[in-house]
Amino acid sequence: MRRTITAFILSLCSINVALADEPIELEIKGPLTQGALILAKSEPGVTATLNDEPLQVTEQGYIVFGFARKAPLKNTLVIQKGDSRITKELTLTPREYKIDRVDGVPQKTVTPDPAQVKRARKEAEKVWVARQKETQRTDFLTPVVKPAKGRISGVYGSQRVFNGEPRNPHYGEDIAGPTGTPIKAPWPGEVVLAEPDLFYSGGTIIIEHGYKVTTTYLHLSELNVDVGDKVKQGELIGAIGATGRATGPHLDWRVNWGNERLDPALLPQLYQD
Repeated sequence: MRRTITAFILSLCSINVALADEPIELEIKGPLTQGALILAKSEPGVTATLNDEPLQVTEQGYIVFGFARKAPLKNTLVIQKGDSRITKELTLTPREYKIDRVDGVPQKTVTPDPAQVKRARKEAEKVWVARQKETQRTDFLTPVVKPAKGRISGVYGSQRVFNGEPRNPHYGEDIAGPTGTPIKAPWPGEVVLAEPDLFYSGGTIIIEHGYKVTTTYLHLSELNVDVGDKVKQGELIGAIGATGRATGPHLDWRVNWGNERLDPALLPQLYQD
């Protein structure tokens, strides 16, 4: 029997493709750019891969994934159910990031001593382990809200170069505010890390939202949650501070999909029609 295409609608945010006798529906939301979290909606029972790597699919057919700061611009998403298959090429828009070059900085100012390096590495391992917890929560389907009020003082992807040596890029969005400014959960979730005094990030909280999605909150002056707590959207979790390696009171908040560090400022675009 000759295969017929019964529906084909293609746009940046939605696709309907019919191959074989039964169509597979696919809708994609989120900006196709580096640093973005993407939400796809297909149907129950499909399987999915991104660049030949398997993706998890919720019982309702949702698929969440993200692209790193310097992700390749050409990516392939494959959705399959039985004999029906969609192959969608996802072409990302490249981004330019703010780079600050500072020369003549005393080396002792930019290089931690060996004891500090050892402590920071041990703490980084603890953070990594916390992010490995993965549940079937689908909190990311809820439209996100800002965790705190204040001026945006730092953006995702920016980077400083001291004496010609690049530092690690900034992977969060900074919200400046007085010490004690409330921080609220932007999504529901479960607390998987609550540390009052990490070397770099000071008071730190990580919340897991399901399917590899986590959010992180740094430099806190207060922590109002403990590991294992289930939080609701808008619930108080802590307060803005200047703990750790911070030059002033602010919240540095971040979003991860697995080990991919993404841009929190792009999250609202997931929920636009």
